[in-house]
Amino acid sequence: MRIRAVIFDLDDTLFDCTGLLAEASRRRASRAMVGQGLPVSEEVAYELQKTVAEKLGPSSLVFDEIARMYGMGQGLVKAALQAYNSSEVSNVQPFPDVIPTLRQLRLEKYKLLLVTTGVHTRQEKKIELLGIAPFFDQIIINDQEVGLLLEDCYRGLLRKYDLMPGEAVVVGDRIDAEIRVAKNMGMFAVQMLHGRYKSEPPRQEGEKPDYRINKIYPLPTILELINMGKFMDRLKIVAVGGGTGLPMVLQGLKTFSRNPTALVTVTDSGRSSGQLREEYGVLPPGDARNCLVALSETEEQQEDLYKLFQYRFDRGSLKGMSLGNLLMTALTDMTGSFELAIKKASKILAISGKVLPSTLEDTHICAELADGTMVEGEFNVRQPGKPPIKRVLLKSNNVEPLPEALEEVSNADIIVLGPGSLYTSVIPNILVKGLREAIKNSHAAKIYVCNIVTQPGQTDGYTPSDHIRALIAHLGEDVLDYVLVNNCMPKKEVLEKYEREGAKMVRLDPEAHNLFVKIVETDLIEDLETPRVLWEKQDLLRHDPDKLANAICRVYARLPLFPVR
Repeated sequence: MRIRAVIFDLDDTLFDCTGLLAEASRRRASRAMVGQGLPVSEEVAYELQKTVAEKLGPSSLVFDEIARMYGMGQGLVKAALQAYNSSEVSNVQPFPDVIPTLRQLRLEKYKLLLVTTGVHTRQEKKIELLGIAPFFDQIIINDQEVGLLLEDCYRGLLRKYDLMPGEAVVVGDRIDAEIRVAKNMGMFAVQMLHGRYKSEPPRQEGEKPDYRINKIYPLPTILELINMGKFMDRLKIVAVGGGTGLPMVLQGLKTFSRNPTALVTVTDSGRSSGQLREEYGVLPPGDARNCLVALSETEEQQEDLYKLFQYRFDRGSLKGMSLGNLLMTALTDMTGSFELAIKKASKILAISGKVLPSTLEDTHICAELADGTMVEGEFNVRQPGKPPIKRVLLKSNNVEPLPEALEEVSNADIIVLGPGSLYTSVIPNILVKGLREAIKNSHAAKIYVCNIVTQPGQTDGYTPSDHIRALIAHLGEDVLDYVLVNNCMPKKEVLEKYEREGAKMVRLDPEAHNLFVKIVETDLIEDLETPRVLWEKQDLLRHDPDKLANAICRVYARLPLFPVR
């Protein structure tokens, strides 16, 4: 059974209702309550609404609670509701990716339906200002006072367009409304994580969405994966790498796969990871730690865990140590194994997916340079100013792989190599005995994600074709299927900053098309204007987790990539 129709909610699904309208509505309600005799200032009345909503939840009767707190009657509640739900609407715009996505869905012949509940004139005005009406086959404005139950609206649409429940997807932000009704009726449910309801936990199984998205543009990809039978619990993705690149791709892949697997290098020898490795004999915990954080369930958990795990002591004998690395070292000591330590941490953090070291053996990365000299240890391999790297190898020729890593690679639908440091994060994994052969023999789509900028000491002056040749030299020919290359250029001042540090943008060169892999160019850069919490500094160029994961899954599904703005 294929998906034929998408039923959209409006507020906080197709535009920013909470940011643009909810504040204005609260301000109007504040004025109305003070006018009815509420003995506080308008600013206090405004803050009261936010406090009550945060305490009791976004679906609570905020004005009833405020009236109860101050011993006031229903006159206050009625005046506040009337002001809050006023038809006064202005300055609303759809999310930047909404129009391109609706246009794409129309081209792909899906029926597009819109069901929104609220004051009729107010909702009608929103739709007019948003300019989205031409994209929909039908729009239902369900009056919140005299309208139908949401379930009846959906049932009527299924009947009118001759749809089975399994042929429709509902997209909305409220788990106790659109998501619950869709699931109870047997439709697929996609929750838009925006606004007041994004952090609301499901209270029962019937409120758990099938997919959760931060933006609308992954929706066409999700629909195709559903049509392929590759639901979240069936799509098996293995991401290979380390450093900060691997957590980025994992963070995005959670949208499409419930259990992505991170295959992590264990050759790090820098900073606190290297110190713990030397003093305690443990494998470097830093890369595994970051992947565990990336696979935690929610954005809020990621932020809290990142701050906690990344905390570095600034004095005493622990100066320079990160708390996350100390935790992983303690778990290794308690369980007697780095593998078991990761599994224990995964259970404690309730992550979605797996984090696996490519090997449990204590080994180091080495490099043969262009002048024939050999260097050992990650710090020396990536050291700027030395001759170019000719090839890299592990210190031992017979490093045994983790059996579970081989199993995951063999069963994968998609194997992602990178993004990340080519010689110190990506390639070390495939140098582990048996892993290269497992990747080669897997029926998965093998996708290499090329870095956005060159790395001094590793890939100075490299083009995409240079990256691909280096990977082929270590992985073997006829293994890679696709290479993703960024084609978005940042602002001039950002480029100049990188060039001062000896790094340059990796721009596609014609030779890349002659290497027997399919090159896919698309915008993969994270918006530098968006405030960041996780992983890196504000002015660092990096892959956008959502853009990257969407591109990976569209390539796997053999779909064209389209602009999201």
